[in-house]
Amino acid sequence: MSKRRIYVLDTTLRDGEQAPGFSMARYVKLELARHLERMKVDIIEAGFPAASEEDFLAVSEVAAAVRDCAVTGLCRGIHRDIRRTWEAVRLGTAPLINIFLPVSDIHLEYKLHISREELLEIVKNAVTLAKSLCPEVMFTAEDATRADRDFLKSVLRAAENAGAGIMNIADTVGYTVPEEMAFLVAVIKAGLDPATRLGIHCHNDLGMATANTLSAVMAGADQFDCTVAGIGERAGMAALEEVVMGLRVREDLYRADTRVISREFFKAGKLLANHVDLSLHPHKAVIGKNAFAHEAGVHQHGVMQSPITYEIMNPEDVGIHVNQMVMGKHSGKAALRERLEQLGYSLPENTLDEIFTRFKALTDTKRSVNDADIEKLVRGQVKRHQAYSLHSFTVNSGSNIAATAVVKLEHDGKLAENTAKGETPTIAVFNAVDKIVERSFPLHHFSIQSISEGRTELSETTVQVWNGDRLEVGRGLNTDIVQASVEAYISAINNAILRSNDDG
Repeated sequence: MSKRRIYVLDTTLRDGEQAPGFSMARYVKLELARHLERMKVDIIEAGFPAASEEDFLAVSEVAAAVRDCAVTGLCRGIHRDIRRTWEAVRLGTAPLINIFLPVSDIHLEYKLHISREELLEIVKNAVTLAKSLCPEVMFTAEDATRADRDFLKSVLRAAENAGAGIMNIADTVGYTVPEEMAFLVAVIKAGLDPATRLGIHCHNDLGMATANTLSAVMAGADQFDCTVAGIGERAGMAALEEVVMGLRVREDLYRADTRVISREFFKAGKLLANHVDLSLHPHKAVIGKNAFAHEAGVHQHGVMQSPITYEIMNPEDVGIHVNQMVMGKHSGKAALRERLEQLGYSLPENTLDEIFTRFKALTDTKRSVNDADIEKLVRGQVKRHQAYSLHSFTVNSGSNIAATAVVKLEHDGKLAENTAKGETPTIAVFNAVDKIVERSFPLHHFSIQSISEGRTELSETTVQVWNGDRLEVGRGLNTDIVQASVEAYISAINNAILRSNDDG
């Protein structure tokens, strides 16, 4: 029996970005979009073009850059939104407009304040306009799982008759359960034209987004929405890596597959974590660091005899290289490049040369270099997308006196130094940085996570600062907590400066 072809719409850059602290600058969206293209997702939802000028530009840049998959922007059923979205996606090789409108009585009454009849007219007019502009239109029924089923069918029929070729059922608040989802999809699918593609958009409020998505596929859905690592509004949504591997591990059950290259999953998770306030939980399905770890003696013995005793997936199939090369003084630049790519870093040649020089210097003092060391080289020392970099700092503090910090930063090849006080050494350093950059960035969030690598105890810090009404995220990694903190703070400031340059 042949497998059904399932289409994948990745909305990491739109729904994923809507999670608090996950705001993405345009260069970040472009970098992630290129990786999604390499993974061969079918559709990239790059943003909400009518929401802001920056979102419009981000969608436009992604549409112009991506060649091997469709690019879409989400829009309301408002004519100016639809025209704005078309302007953003029109340069893509396969432009797509995704119109969303609520279909539940709850949303009609409390959000839109309109009747069912009025909604049907809006759907008809919106899809008709979109189809006159764009060759492919998708209609997303928001809060579909809480809608009256007969009315939902009427709305989808109206959208289909007006020219939409993809119908998308959204479990917007993660309300439904797998059995109910399967029944709904089967009923809706039976009423659509065979040429119409039926998609599903599942949120994870009850922890069932992946299960609901897989149930929908089994019941006949042709497409699913997802995000890398399941990020998104509130509790997130169906995770790309979980749904794809669910289909592949249980191909006997689903008889369906995507064209997605799963070997890029781990790299995608690392790349995302490098840019937003995300630390993948060790137990994250498929790509967490414990996903293929075995500590119990019985498990270890079984895996040594045959991995299939306790592993239902091959780690290499999702991009996790269990048998990693030992990085040391005899390792060449090619080996370093490969390891960096496995960790989610795709760097230009001149930057790689700079890291390799520092790497070789490190191997003179350390017999073997672990992943944390390599990430430190990238995060803490490489001037990638940076306006400022840390040159040095000193802090004096005591139990009865305020801390005093002297910080020296490098900017445009020149060194700048300043001194400041603070309640703690970290705050003193932050205040000194503010004086050097001549701007204050209010602190929103600050966290420290301990990472053990052998006998080395590393501190990974995450800093979020306000840049106007947007949050910028920075990360630092060092054995010294204060240095890790200031590196994260400078990283966040550099992101703010870069975003300002994009806006300009």
